[in-house]
Amino acid sequence: MTLTRRGSRHIVVDGTTYRWRLRRRPTYAQALAWTPCTFAVEHADGGGTTLVVTTAHAHPSNWLGRESRPVLPSAVTQAIEQALREGWTPTSPGSPFHLDFSNGFTPHP
Repeated sequence: MTLTRRGSRHIVVDGTTYRWRLRRRPTYAQALAWTPCTFAVEHADGGGTTLVVTTAHAHPSNWLGRESRPVLPSAVTQAIEQALREGWTPTSPGSPFHLDFSNGFTPHP
């Protein structure tokens, strides 16, 4: 899985450049606040394993106006650092590496 360059942002963590992206439009489940917001990260050169991070808040564009938080570069940096500690190898091909911070997320009924 490769991130589209359009809409992705660069971030440098420990001297390595990554690209990250938050979906502009939420999925149907995210729009109804049934599932939390997610974002993806990959090595800037692409072609490796993608990091998929699940946050503990609703997508900022949810249809219900449920309170959410923006995904800040500091949160992306924290997720990358934790994923690397847990064994994510961004330059090696493979299935997406999932990191779940959704503890405490309450879906909308």
